[in-house]
Amino acid sequence: MTQVGEGHETAADADGPVMTFGAPTVGEILAERYQLEEHVNDDSAGRQVWRGIDVILRRPVAVVLRYPGGDSAAEMLQAAVDASRVIHPNLVGVYDAIDEGTRAYVVREWVDGESLREMVAAEGPLDPARATAIAHSIADALAAVHATGMVHGNVHPGTTLIADDGRVVLADARADSADNIENDMRAVGGILYFALTGHWPHAEVGPSGLPDANRDGTGNPAAPRQIRAGVPAYLDDLTMDLLDRRVAAPEADSLTAELARLDAASEEEYEEVGPLRFTQSATSEPVRSAPKIIIGVAALVVIAVIGLVFGIRAITSSNDNDQPAKTTQAGAGTQADKPADTQTPAPEPKKIPLTADMVRIVDPPNGDRDDTGEAKYTVDGDDDTAWKTQRFKQANFGNNKPGMGVLIDLGKARKLSDVQVVMSQPGVTMGIRTGNEDPGDSSSGDGKIMSTYKRLGDGDTVTDGTREIFSVFNPDQSYRYVLVFLSKLPPADDGDGGFRVEVQEIEVFGY
Repeated sequence: MTQVGEGHETAADADGPVMTFGAPTVGEILAERYQLEEHVNDDSAGRQVWRGIDVILRRPVAVVLRYPGGDSAAEMLQAAVDASRVIHPNLVGVYDAIDEGTRAYVVREWVDGESLREMVAAEGPLDPARATAIAHSIADALAAVHATGMVHGNVHPGTTLIADDGRVVLADARADSADNIENDMRAVGGILYFALTGHWPHAEVGPSGLPDANRDGTGNPAAPRQIRAGVPAYLDDLTMDLLDRRVAAPEADSLTAELARLDAASEEEYEEVGPLRFTQSATSEPVRSAPKIIIGVAALVVIAVIGLVFGIRAITSSNDNDQPAKTTQAGAGTQADKPADTQTPAPEPKKIPLTADMVRIVDPPNGDRDDTGEAKYTVDGDDDTAWKTQRFKQANFGNNKPGMGVLIDLGKARKLSDVQVVMSQPGVTMGIRTGNEDPGDSSSGDGKIMSTYKRLGDGDTVTDGTREIFSVFNPDQSYRYVLVFLSKLPPADDGDGGFRVEVQEIEVFGY
């Protein structure tokens, strides 16, 4: 099977970058204990996945290697250490995490079987009962992870492994500062959606090399029942609710309980098990739908009350025929005049058109400003053009340079949903900053930006693909100036050494 080291990736990274200097070889023994047997695959973050043998315990292991080690591997190693503390039948066991400086590696349980990604690719979309069983196992694993205060951060068809004995396990936690419990739970909706349709909803769950969801003219994903027959309505609703950020995400244990009931139904009962819809209350307890008979009784009571009210009004009206008619002032209608309470759906974010005169390069401090003018390529809608950073000797730019970025002036303050950035390769450390003014396209102006602009979110992100989505904006605030800032660069992919990247497109979405 493909023991995938990472879930989220892009199509261009399917083969992944291959390590050369210091690359491991078959038969090599790491840490005097783990012998490499077979190179299985590479992932989009530049890591290699090997099948190996623990020569002391004589058991098969999966070894995920990353080059280089050191600070750049800290998040991978920390996530592995955190994951090793959670023991659960639906989580892959983590045995070791080692940093050698030039390379780092995680040693974990080897699972004989296949990933959900491979299963769907080979067999096509799964039947609803099988999809439910897999999602139930993943939700149960997340409940154990979240109970410790941690998040997984890498729930994906590539990290969802189905063993030959039928066990479903979640592998390769990769949580960083941008991950949270809600994203984990949305990803369970993504697992259901992928299992039922063979598509992965990029905008709702995260970018991937898997095919995106089919979408309507407004960009909303088509529901599983619109794509294939035989998906029960309540499973369809649950899947779409998990993907809809306007609907509160359930806690992992609540979702586990819901999926467990569906999973426990026999094949004959599955179509008749009935809806188990719920919403989140203030105490995060699931509120389940009332049985149909209760709803019917309630409806009859409402009808009776309405009939009684109109009957009383008719009697009163007949007794007051000689009285002058009363005028109801606007805004002071009776209860019967008021429309039923309805929840206004949240507006859908739309792409904000950007032009060349709305963007510029920020190059602090005392930069040579050779990149001035290339910002226009990031908003021209053409992936073949790009802002190509200069080649630097160090990933962090060096010479006390904090980084470089693209400043966007939206022309007026607007409420924003997210910013999406397309790059030539993964491994870029970047984030979003915002301020109240553009002090000028000059070295002094760029210096003022660095001293006054505030970073949004929990910190910069190390991108694991070529498209990164930043949903870091406060829905109650408006923004005019947005800075997409790069603080570390990946190794240049042209073989000439140094560090550089191409920023191909920047898109801003708002209301």
